Amino acid sequence: MDTLQAIILGIIQGLTEFLPVSSSGHLQLANALLGTSLDPEADLTFGLTLHAATVLSTIVVLWREIWLLLRGCFSRTFTEEQAYVLKIVISMIPIAVVGFCFMEFVEQAFSSLLVVGLMLLLTSALLSFAYYAKPREKSNISYRDAFVIGLAQAVAVMPGLSRSGTTIATGLLLGNRKDTVAQFSFLMVLPPILGNALLDVVKGEFGGGVDALPLVAGFFAAFVTGCLACRFMLEIVKRGKLVWFAAYCAVAGALATILYFV
Repeated sequence: MDTLQAIILGIIQGLTEFLPVSSSGHLQLANALLGTSLDPEADLTFGLTLHAATVLSTIVVLWREIWLLLRGCFSRTFTEEQAYVLKIVISMIPIAVVGFCFMEFVEQAFSSLLVVGLMLLLTSALLSFAYYAKPREKSNISYRDAFVIGLAQAVAVMPGLSRSGTTIATGLLLGNRKDTVAQFSFLMVLPPILGNALLDVVKGEFGGGVDALPLVAGFFAAFVTGCLACRFMLEIVKRGKLVWFAAYCAVAGALATILYFV
């Protein structure tokens, strides 16, 4: 992998991590089109680096909300901030089960472009359904809703099934407000990504296989585009324009399916 390819992949990761179009699916598509292939150790190192960049971009964009949550956690009385953090913890339960018990199976069994294409088409269907459905909007995400959204996040480990698209669509179908569910979707992913990265570092699976310059270039490309995409996506969800991403996912899913058979 050269520096230009790393920048391209970083831009794709930064954009698609927050837009409801599947970062894993687009990276797989990009690797197929660019002809980039890495050994497993290098692929893990580069992937974790890009995810670290998008986590940092989330923290930068939502730093006020994160700071309020952290400050509220130290109150002696049970506050709204503590309840919100508890909901995030509840949402993490399904992805933790999948991560510890089934992640290796998912990565090995469902890594083909055909699966990516089919999951992108499913993402398109979910976004379309959430756009046209008109449930009554609730002011706050309930504990039950937090767990159901967490189930959606766990299912979205499938390559090509957008995590943000699946969780936001699920939250909207449950009747939650657009701005509320978008923020919750971006915040709930921080602990699983950080936990997974820490686990890989402790196990000694991170490091090596990629030159420093492409690694740094990919990180900054993902960080800058991630900041822009996070802000953009928060506004898009508020305005209810998810149907355009549904159309895009349908086209991308068809392309991935065609590439599989070519």
